[in-house]
Amino acid sequence: MTYAIEAEGLVKRFRETEALAGVDLAARQGSVLGLLGPNGAGKTTAVRIFATLLRPDGGRARVAGHDVVREAGAVRALVGLTGQYAAVDENLTGTENLLLIGRLLGLPRREAKARARELLERFQLTDAAGRAVKTYSGGMRRRLDLAASLVGRPSILFLDEPTTGLDPHSRGELRGLVADGATALLTTQYLNEADVLADDIVVIDKGRVIAEGTPDQLKSQVGGQVLQVRPLVARELGRVHALVAQAAGARAQIEGGTVTAPVKDPELMPAVVRTLDREGIAVGELALRRSSLDEVFLALTGHRAEPEGAPEEDGGASVRQGTELEKAVN
Repeated sequence: MTYAIEAEGLVKRFRETEALAGVDLAARQGSVLGLLGPNGAGKTTAVRIFATLLRPDGGRARVAGHDVVREAGAVRALVGLTGQYAAVDENLTGTENLLLIGRLLGLPRREAKARARELLERFQLTDAAGRAVKTYSGGMRRRLDLAASLVGRPSILFLDEPTTGLDPHSRGELRGLVADGATALLTTQYLNEADVLADDIVVIDKGRVIAEGTPDQLKSQVGGQVLQVRPLVARELGRVHALVAQAAGARAQIEGGTVTAPVKDPELMPAVVRTLDREGIAVGELALRRSSLDEVFLALTGHRAEPEGAPEEDGGASVRQGTELEKAVN
């Protein structure tokens, strides 16, 4: 199997902090790999190593078959990186930002202009192309930032914690790139984003891989289905929670006015129904549904994802493909 991105025993330390403690992962060519984990888990550190912005302290990493340390220049010519924060120049227009990047990448002026027009149309920014970016909304800046990472037609794209999330149109563009043979590594705590976009997922915590597989495989590992119970009378919620937790033999959660629990035994639902009936508790809602990635994340890490949390210890600077990326690290 051909892997576009590979890491074997990847280690990185920042003083006393071991950001990566022997990470192994691989992204298949022409796929989206979702890299999930709590704030500080090491996601951004891994991305910056793949993008040649950091040198690993141990292990090795390859991008498109090139070693990120020994063949850094070859890697930089192939990748695009969109970081945690939009890195476009707010005093330039949308067109000027993309034209600048195209020229930095060595494109002839006519080709750079054509590429800028193409990307502005692709990300629905044509009407705002002549406006200063400081007048853009947060979502528009994120779309322009993603467009900027595509100016040089990278074969491998790193999307590191898009803080506003990807809108549906941008998600479609990403899937289109993958359909054309590109590979993407997406780090995010917007788990619905990962569920929609990722072909495979790696979950890391405290610098170590704790789970990997397709979204469906991870959901099955945690519990293929989830029981939902909402009492008819809200004040019975505490009693229902205690009864479901006892019957499930697992951690039951209260979400709003509903109790949820992973289902590992098909007899759980009938048992809960009998218990509630015996206790005289009227039910307003009783259902089985599939596990969500949020529940997978909670089961694996012990807490829910925090999309609005602080960035990781090594920051999230956004650097462009090819020449501009090389300037940033030299």
